[in-house]
Order: sequence, then structure tokens, then C-alpha cells
Amino acid sequence: MHYQKNSETGLKKKAGYFLLLIALLPLSCTRKVGLVNFGDYPHDIGKIINVSCSVSGCHNAVSAPAAASLNLETWSAMFKGSSSGSPVIPYSSRFSSLCYFINTYSGLGAQNIPTMPLNADVLSFDEVKKIKDWIDAGAPDRHGNVMWSEVNRKKLYAVNQGCDVVTVLDAETQLPIRYVNVGNKPEIESPHQVRVSPDGTFWYVIFTANNVMQKFRCSDDSYVGDIPLSPYAAGQSSNPDDDAYDWNSFVISKDGKKAYCASLNKNGKLAALDLTNLKLLHYQAGFVYSHGVALNAAGDRVYVTAQQGNFITRIDTGFVFGTFEIPIENGASVNYSSSLDAHDIILSPDGLSFWITCQKSNEVRVFHIASGQVTAVVSTGLFPQEIVYSNRHNAYYISCTNDTVSGAYGSVVKIDGNSFVPTKLYCGFQPHGVAVDERSDLLYVLSRNLLTRGPLPHHTNQCGGRNGYVSFVELNTFRLLPKKYELSSDPYFIFAQP
Repeated sequence: MHYQKNSETGLKKKAGYFLLLIALLPLSCTRKVGLVNFGDYPHDIGKIINVSCSVSGCHNAVSAPAAASLNLETWSAMFKGSSSGSPVIPYSSRFSSLCYFINTYSGLGAQNIPTMPLNADVLSFDEVKKIKDWIDAGAPDRHGNVMWSEVNRKKLYAVNQGCDVVTVLDAETQLPIRYVNVGNKPEIESPHQVRVSPDGTFWYVIFTANNVMQKFRCSDDSYVGDIPLSPYAAGQSSNPDDDAYDWNSFVISKDGKKAYCASLNKNGKLAALDLTNLKLLHYQAGFVYSHGVALNAAGDRVYVTAQQGNFITRIDTGFVFGTFEIPIENGASVNYSSSLDAHDIILSPDGLSFWITCQKSNEVRVFHIASGQVTAVVSTGLFPQEIVYSNRHNAYYISCTNDTVSGAYGSVVKIDGNSFVPTKLYCGFQPHGVAVDERSDLLYVLSRNLLTRGPLPHHTNQCGGRNGYVSFVELNTFRLLPKKYELSSDPYFIFAQP
């Protein structure tokens, strides 16, 4: 009887387990249906893309090479980009070209042709809005991960003068990965130059149509604060030139604590800033068409180029001992209308000389600081602008915006740091900003592409004007790579995070 009782109890337990299993089966099946994975996209987004976009003949893995190399089959494949760059920029549907091509509704922003999906029914208003909202939320995958969010990811920063944004590029893939809104006015303020602190922690941007510098963190590209570039609010000064900002260039001290900024007009200004406490330290006017700015090796003197003239101006970093105009023509006197017109200036790695681009004479002049003499003059292409240096190759690279040959419009000139021998490479269209990334051994070249005879942009933008682009030069061979990525309106200056 004892055995029989245990057997009955065991049978009852087994029956209970069986009934419980039967009861759970529907729940188990329902959960499996909920786990349908559309290429790691969030379910609602993946369903739209899977049905309408990543299909045969369009943007699946097999068809992508014939469709601008854009593969939308998976979330990670999408972020490998297309032949023209990044179709999706996290947090920025406004700068995500994917949205332009799927959108047929004026209330949802810019539209491009051909409308996608090609030769098929257009997406509904709700579907387009759902994708736009998803991108503005970071375009996360189904687990909530946002692409390129690592705090230690190395980047490059480029200003877009026509859009009041800074484009963030990924140093590993060279793709545009963020568009950061800059400025504090409703009208266009034209960000003109951006630089990263020597320790790679912060980036700073100035404007030709605003009187502030703005500070951002490199880790997440978040805004830190504004730094005034003038002691005067608009209209407060009796000098009208104080309201004509035209802030063009700046340099950051080696310790990352101070910056020196120059403005370009007939009564140009120089401002010294405390970058830690976001304060204006010194302000002085009277610089004639000041443009390029550099510090000497000791960091106690600032040198400023005159974009109309044959000289550079020296001032101590405390703005105490006055200014000194120094001709960069041996044996000549200072004049304000010359054949030189110095644009950019950079300190040589040994700290003994400045290399200065002269946009009117189409040359680089090497100015020895201690002797006050020009020790070399090197011819470049037409209208030399920005100059950068590669320590790995001991070479300087200069963008020459107006150089023309066989339909090309613009070149980059490489000058060997030992022999001073120049080598010219035609690349881009109206190249201006240049940046060396020693990690990838690449030179980034920004093409403004303002003229209508330049390359036709692949897509539009929501700022007006034509899109420019970034090209890449392999430094080891000084060879232009075949890829180029489209950027928004008037990409002007670029700087690599150390």
C-alpha cells in the first residue's frame, strides 16, 4: 500500500507537470514570434526596410554593388556606408540622405529623386516619419546600441560654413558619423575653423558671423559652453569694426589652457581666451587684415599673418609690450598692399621657423624667427591656403584652391621638409581644408565645390548651396584614393583629433 500511494502521488505530479507544459506552449510560441529578427534593426524599422528596401535588385547584399554600394540587409551593414558616404547619421535625420530618397511628403523635409523604393509603391507618411524619428533618436539597433558611440573613438572635425554644423568623421573608417549643430543664433553664423585641444579632450569652433568661441567634449561631442571673443556686446562699442566679427583662425597653447584668435578686417582684432574658465583674457584691435595665427616654441609670443600685405605681426601673449610688424621679404619695408598676402602660418617641428602660405604670390615662405629673415621660397599651385605637417613623412601639405589643369580645379602640394622640393597632386574641386591623420597615414582634403561646374552632388541638403566632399590622399605614395564622401554645404576646415 505504501508503494501504491507513492506511485499514485508520482502519477499525479507527472500529470500536473504535463498540464503545466500544455498551458505554457502558447506563451512559448508567442514569444518566438516576437523575436523575429530583421537584421538587428528594431522590429518596426526592420520590417519596413526588409519589405521595401533590402530586397533583390535594390539594397540587399547581392544587389548593393549596383545600388551605390549600399547594403541595408542588416543594421551593421547599413553603417558601412555607401559609395557617397553615410546614408544614416545617428541623431540627424536632417543630414541622413536615406530620408531624402524615401520621402515624398513636403512636411517631412528634403526630397530627392529617384524616389525609393525604385519602381514600387512609395512609403507611407507614417513609415517615413517612423524612420526619421528612429534616426533622430540615434538609429539604435534592436538592443538599443547606437553606432560609433565609444568614448575613446578617434575622430576628425570639419566645419560646414553653409549649415552651421560641424561634421564628425570616424578616423577608422573615414565615414561621416555625426553632424553637430553649432552657433547660438537663428541665422547662419558660418563656422570657419575648428581645432582639438592637444590632449584630445575638447574641440573648439569659431565663426565669421558671431563673437564667441564654442567648446565641446570629444568623448560624446556634447556642448560645454561659449567663450566671448570681445568685451563688447553688439552695438555697444563706438568702433563699428567691433561689430564686424570675421573671426577666422585660432591657435591653442601646448597645455590646452589658452587660445589666441584673429579676425579678418581692415581693423582686425586678436583675442586671448582662458579655455578652462571660458573667459576672455585680452582683446586688441589694430591688426591689418589679420588671418593666420601661430605661437612660437616657448609659447610666449603670438604671430599673425596679414592677408593684405607683406608682413606678419608679433605680440606677446600677455598683450603688454605692443605689436611689431615684421616684413617677410628680405630687405623690404612693411607695406599693406603687396604681392604676397600671407594666409596661413605653421611652426616648424624644430621650433626655429614659420612656414607661411602666400596666396597672391603662389608660394610658401620659410621665415627664420631668430634672424628675422626668409630662408627659403617654394613655389606652389595657384592660391595656396591651408598648410599642415606630417611628422612621419617630414613633409608639409598645402591646399591650392584655384590650381587648374585639364579640367581639374585645385591641387595639394607636398613640400619635403629636408630638400624643400615640391610635388603637386591635382585632387578635389576647390580644395581648402587639409588634415593629416598619422594613424591611418592619410591626408584628408575638403573640397568646397561651390561652383556649378564642379562635381554634381549625389544628394541635396537642407541648408541651401551645393554639397562638398572629402577626398583622401595616401601619404606614403602621395596618391589620391578612389573613394570620396559627400559632406554638407561648404566644408571649409578640418582638424584631426590627436
